[in-house]
Amino acid sequence: MKNIDRRQWLKTAGLSGSFTLLGGLSTMGMDLPARPSTTLDTIAKLNSNENPFGPSKAVRARITSTFDEACRYPSVVFRPLLEQIAEKEGVSTNHIVITGGSTEGLKAAGLTYGMNGGEIIAADPTFQALLTYAENFGAHIHRVPVDSNMGHDLNEMERRINAKTGLIFICNPNNPTGTLLDKNKLRDFCVTASKKTMVFSDEAYYDFITEPDYPSMVELVKDNMNVVVSKTFSKVYGLAGLRIGYLVARPDIASRLQNNIMAMTNVLAIEAAKEALKDDDFYKFSISKNVEAKNAIYKTLDDLDLPYIKSHTNFVFFKTGRPIAEMLSEMKKENVLIGRPFPPFYEWARISTGTMEDIKMFDRGLRKVMG
Repeated sequence: MKNIDRRQWLKTAGLSGSFTLLGGLSTMGMDLPARPSTTLDTIAKLNSNENPFGPSKAVRARITSTFDEACRYPSVVFRPLLEQIAEKEGVSTNHIVITGGSTEGLKAAGLTYGMNGGEIIAADPTFQALLTYAENFGAHIHRVPVDSNMGHDLNEMERRINAKTGLIFICNPNNPTGTLLDKNKLRDFCVTASKKTMVFSDEAYYDFITEPDYPSMVELVKDNMNVVVSKTFSKVYGLAGLRIGYLVARPDIASRLQNNIMAMTNVLAIEAAKEALKDDDFYKFSISKNVEAKNAIYKTLDDLDLPYIKSHTNFVFFKTGRPIAEMLSEMKKENVLIGRPFPPFYEWARISTGTMEDIKMFDRGLRKVMG
């Protein structure tokens, strides 16, 4: 779904600017995908920010019809996906690096800009894949505590820039806090900082943003700035298990990053991604069901008077007031899996959105655990 189409849909669907859900929006008359049948059927797995409904029926059909091609190397089907992504993002194909999930792209960037003592600036807490991988190759990480609203402290991050800074990492919306940067402040920061160093914008949760005019930093890539954007098929498209994502960057930057890509992806994932990009009904379904689940989570937390951060993602970060290790254990006894510890917030928990059945289990479990 092109950004302009997405913006218009958010407006007409009534999702923009709020977390209301209009009657009937959650189904929209489509042939809904069945919930995957797994060994976790009796467990509410709400700890990994996955899409519990995916892949869509159309994607599943494409995967099964592609089995005969699974003996081939990905180069056979690579080019068409590259062209689809480039069209979606409004850039040429030499701006795109396809990766094994966005995590591979994150790690490639960490290696590229952090090796041999390069310095990287990031919020704390935030998603760690790029940071910890870079540390393995000698990078020094400046972890800047989130502000009082649990958002990126852009002023302090800018203050930390020095001659050794190789990259600034921004996860927006942020994982695990779910916060979203003001769009004007984000753009201004990226424009200014990119004149001094490389800026990496992790947009894994971009599709869940309900403000229809919120920009992707791909717009700065189009202006030839020192900006890299990562996106993934793991979340809204429901392809986390297939491992496919991509980077968008100026061609010379993309080429450098491509040199540090190792695993890449596979034929089935490529074919699944190609079909997913065409399945607008499932895209809309995933977003609307995510809003429905978040509203239900908010209600539970409000009933229990537990503080939480309004989320722009497919998870909610809330304060339990109890050690997270204890919460993990107690919730597991109720067959509900919640997010891991996110230091320094050891009395906060991250809960992913799931099916409404999952959320009901979470509701019952949390009420019991919290007494």
